[in-house]
Amino acid sequence: MFTIKTIARVFKVSASGYYAWRGRPASARATADLDLTRKIRTIHAASRKTYGAPRIHAELKAEGVGMARSVRPA
Repeated sequence: MFTIKTIARVFKVSASGYYAWRGRPASARATADLDLTRKIRTIHAASRKTYGAPRIHAELKAEGVGMARSVRPA
């Protein structure tokens, strides 16, 4: 385990900056991404893990969830 002082020095940030970052609430984007991830996992689980990206995207679109379809590289 490393101390915050050591980590801050390696990454060239201040320890106070780290603590300020850690104390901030999640951004609106991060919160929205987490919500979308939960919806995707729910749809996937409900399909008995058979739905892929196209079907999940279609389900989300049918629910009125706005998002761009993207596929992460493996």
